[in-house]
Amino acid sequence: MENYIQQINGEKWLVEDEKENLKISYRIKEVIAEKQSDFQHVMIVDSYDFGRMLVLDGVVQTTSLDGHIYNEMITHIPLSIHPNPKNVLIIGGGDCGAAREVMKYDQVQSLDMVEIDEWVVRFSKEHLRAISGNLSDPRVNFLYQDGIAHVAHKRNHYDVIIVDSSDPIGPAEQLFEKSFYQKIYHALKEDGLMVCQSQSPLLHQKVMSKTNESLGELFAHRKLYTATIPTYPGGFWSFTLGSKKYHEVYVDAFEKETKYVNLELLHSCFQLSEFIKKYV
Repeated sequence: MENYIQQINGEKWLVEDEKENLKISYRIKEVIAEKQSDFQHVMIVDSYDFGRMLVLDGVVQTTSLDGHIYNEMITHIPLSIHPNPKNVLIIGGGDCGAAREVMKYDQVQSLDMVEIDEWVVRFSKEHLRAISGNLSDPRVNFLYQDGIAHVAHKRNHYDVIIVDSSDPIGPAEQLFEKSFYQKIYHALKEDGLMVCQSQSPLLHQKVMSKTNESLGELFAHRKLYTATIPTYPGGFWSFTLGSKKYHEVYVDAFEKETKYVNLELLHSCFQLSEFIKKYV
């Protein structure tokens, strides 16, 4: 099993290799759980500043301190645009944080959560409850299988599809391809919409631009929005929404229990910085 924790001056550090010229280091108290699954190295660690973290192949996915920002932004935005999301699909999202947010909507009748790696869900539910809440809502259907294969066999089925993927490397690489988005388009109902994370506007502009372009070619409406997420490289993250019909926030009140999203943010997140406009 590969060791992602380094000893530096007698202390434990998780050193994340983001890219050739960037490393991000976190001082670690202890490794809570780890396993080499059939797909990747899965680890829960307890850090000094960010609390417990989910780490896949040495890369931080979410933390107890700021994980709510990402999970709220990837769920409440699309669910405040689609007026009646009854059937929802999450692809990825093994930390269960996004699913936990979706379950705050009474009109959602069923949520399929398709995660290829069951160990991510197991570890998150047991050891990362600040994010997962040990999710056990009966409306959630856990499917441990490939997300691409799942949507390939669906037609006119989902109201909202949320692609909660890790970075475009390893098992998640195909989740950033246009061919995958085409399958999602067909799996959505005639008024359905989707959202995906599209990486850092500062460090991953090619990925963000390609995602935006692909969804623009498939959907009648395409919108990009952003959030500040300290753990993620650059601290600045983007999401891209593709919709067949709805494209404006329809709610005039927001009463969900959240830490980050509010009514004002539902509207302001679509206001883009000038440099981002050049890529969309």
